[in-house]
Amino acid sequence: MAQRRFRVISPGAAELQPVLTGLFAEYRQRYGDYFSGHTEEDPPERYTAPEGLFLVLEDAGEIIATGAYKPYRGHTAEIKRIWTDKTLRGQGIARSLVSELERYAIDAGYREMYLTTGFRQPEAVALYLSLGYQPGFDIHRDFEEYSRAPYDGRLRFTKTLVAPACYANKGANAHV
Repeated sequence: MAQRRFRVISPGAAELQPVLTGLFAEYRQRYGDYFSGHTEEDPPERYTAPEGLFLVLEDAGEIIATGAYKPYRGHTAEIKRIWTDKTLRGQGIARSLVSELERYAIDAGYREMYLTTGFRQPEAVALYLSLGYQPGFDIHRDFEEYSRAPYDGRLRFTKTLVAPACYANKGANAHV
């Protein structure tokens, strides 16, 4: 059985580009051109240390999941690019990836995470709720309602980061 491992990667790495192309194609399939006017292009350096991070999970050298964060505001980082290979979904991979991103963010000095997901991603909503993210929207409404004015189709979440108890003995390395 192959060993899975997390690896920090440059957001511009050639091996990452087909994965990101697939992720954006999946978004287009799900939403059509709904978000076409909402996209912002982030320079790759926003996802590099010390303020940002791009992480992949590999299995036998193949990228099976991705996730990233970038600075959002103050001590808050924004999670982006959460993706898991379609054939491996439902196995807790995204959960472990988000948890790993949170650990890195704590080490980088962040105290809160922010993220958005689209109104047609109920599985993502369930994931973030299960990880303790607080919704900035009514979870009991039909999510399609958030695609119409005055909304912009994005479902917002936040989470206060809490360093593990083992950080208490690290003194200056404890960032929260």
